Amino acid sequence: MSGAWIRGETALLVVLVMSVIGGSLGAQPGHLMTTPTHLKWIDDPPMLMPGAKMAVMQGDPTKAGPYVYRLRIPADYNVMPHRHPADEHLTVLSGTFYLAVGETFDPEKGRQGFPMGSFLVMPAETAHYAWTKEETIVQVHGIGPSGITYVNPSDDPRKR
Repeated sequence: MSGAWIRGETALLVVLVMSVIGGSLGAQPGHLMTTPTHLKWIDDPPMLMPGAKMAVMQGDPTKAGPYVYRLRIPADYNVMPHRHPADEHLTVLSGTFYLAVGETFDPEKGRQGFPMGSFLVMPAETAHYAWTKEETIVQVHGIGPSGITYVNPSDDPRKR
């Protein structure tokens, strides 16, 4: 499937999910309760350029069903134009997240940014891009399967 995460990335996400669930606090069967100190951050998630970190909190974004993950994005970081096969919901937890709709990266379109507490929804198959000026943490959730397809295949870090 075009834009789907490759098998190695799926295995990595499953390991992350299991480590997060194993680190949950006082959870009853079917419950997931954790704190930020228990998150297992991985460096350089394969679908993004080096420098970002990812922590899967619930589910598996590559499979059917709900998922939640966080991205810790460094300052001066660009995510080139891309699409997702399913709706994507983002909450800005810290910093300011810059996001704009379109197939060409143009930071003039989103220069106001979205500060901590902002909520954004990107409908399925909508081309968009993002960037930061300071370290920013966003929480992403949706109903999978999800994935990412870059508008320009040469921007896809999995192909480098």
